[in-house]
Amino acid sequence: MESSDPVVVGVVVAPHGTRGTLRVRATGSGRHLREGVEPVVGGRRRRISHVRKTPKGFLLDLEGVVDRSGASALRGEELVLYRQDLDAVGEDELYVYDLIGLTAVGQDGEVIGRVEETFETPAHEILVVRREGDVSPLYVPFTLEHIPEIDLGSGRVVIRAPEG
Repeated sequence: MESSDPVVVGVVVAPHGTRGTLRVRATGSGRHLREGVEPVVGGRRRRISHVRKTPKGFLLDLEGVVDRSGASALRGEELVLYRQDLDAVGEDELYVYDLIGLTAVGQDGEVIGRVEETFETPAHEILVVRREGDVSPLYVPFTLEHIPEIDLGSGRVVIRAPEG
């Protein structure tokens, strides 16, 4: 991989059919899974030559993957792009992974911890906040109700932790 700041945009779930098509689960909306994009998959850049959206994810054809065994070899591999390859975000948009490393504070300004990672659920993204000295993290839904304010410039996110 050639650059820093990698972003996982999908994961190969399984082969599909006999001609090398891959079933891919997108991380996020899947807007970067489109023809002409060249993610790193299995350690090398591969151009997406065809893509179809299905109710269970995406079906992708990658250049150089021509049969079921080639597709099977990529099972579990991540599709990675780098920040310079991503679409620019709008004024009121951000990439969820930009929240990783931010200081999480309560509505009163008290430091709660640091956002260590995010993961996707069927309902929404979840922020994993590690509290200093606490072994169990705090899981915070990435919703307006629980994340009322984000300030990337100051490196902080205001959280309203869920009950319990």
